[in-house]
Amino acid sequence: MSPAPKKPNGPKRPSAANVARRHARQVALQGLYEWLVSGTEAGVIDAHMREQDDFSKADAAHFDALLHGCIAEAADLDTVLARHVDRQTSQLSPVEHAVLLIGAYELKHCIDVPYKVAINEAVELAKNFGGTDGHKYVNGVLDKAAADLRSVEVNAAREARRAG
Repeated sequence: MSPAPKKPNGPKRPSAANVARRHARQVALQGLYEWLVSGTEAGVIDAHMREQDDFSKADAAHFDALLHGCIAEAADLDTVLARHVDRQTSQLSPVEHAVLLIGAYELKHCIDVPYKVAINEAVELAKNFGGTDGHKYVNGVLDKAAADLRSVEVNAAREARRAG
């Protein structure tokens, strides 16, 4: 019997569900940016985001959770983030603040999303929409926040790295 053919070592292609979630994060980021800058009501922002031509590509349920969850829990999420940022969250750029809210919300509530994925997705948002080195800041803050919000998962990953 011949051995099974080797799989290529290149990056895995994201599933359709992962692509839809990524798009939901991007649209939620736009909505949170609008909320942070203008203070527009969540329902108005929600309607505006849904009118975008490519909204159909987004996971609507994940978008709802992120946009409405981040707005409803902004004070609590900022409290979590405040332990790990070097200034008040209100002094962060609106893009980095919105990205951090999304990352913290996913770490706190989206247990089906591994903590490393939540951080990496937030870093990608910061790379694509934030300032030059904003992604490095987001990575550092969310890495520390993950230790608070997902301590069991983070500690297990650290132990696995030490053992491996």
